[in-house]
Amino acid sequence: MPSDRPVPTVSADVLTTPVSACRDRERLRFGYPDHAGSPSRRVVEPYRAVNWGRRWYLVAWDVEREDWRTFRADRIQPRTPTGPRFAPREPPGGDIAAYLSRRVSSAAWRYRTRVTVRAPAAAVVEKINPAVGTVEAIDADSCVLTTGADTVQTLAVHLGMLDFDFDVTEPVELVTHLRRLADRYARSTPPAR
Repeated sequence: MPSDRPVPTVSADVLTTPVSACRDRERLRFGYPDHAGSPSRRVVEPYRAVNWGRRWYLVAWDVEREDWRTFRADRIQPRTPTGPRFAPREPPGGDIAAYLSRRVSSAAWRYRTRVTVRAPAAAVVEKINPAVGTVEAIDADSCVLTTGADTVQTLAVHLGMLDFDFDVTEPVELVTHLRRLADRYARSTPPAR
């Protein structure tokens, strides 16, 4: 399930600043617009810069919010100087890749859904890029896929490409779109003989 948006580029200068702060264990100050574009000022203890789903992210301890946060590198507006130094913290959950997957998978989409897929979790995992969805086993023959997309049309296409039966209850826009598609597909084929 690819992303619907073009991949933003990050200049080497912007990426070098957080990477150096991670290496040197120095606090980092930067401007950071949220999803709506509202500006904010952040002070963090950077842990690691990670490339995930064709984007760069900074995973860091947000000093003022007292919690782990994930920041898209293309939105970071570094302020200098960096510092002071800090003692490193244990990464959230002990696994930075799993943490980033959970945070990033759901953050960027306009439409999100939890779909019950009637297939073993291992079979669904083979078809899902971890950057765009998470899979949790229910039992040996079914699982829950948490995923999303920028449009319900794109989300419907990707769910169809799983090639497994699935149940969707939300969002209502996706349910409505899938019903329209089912009607359209039924009208497009001759009756069975």
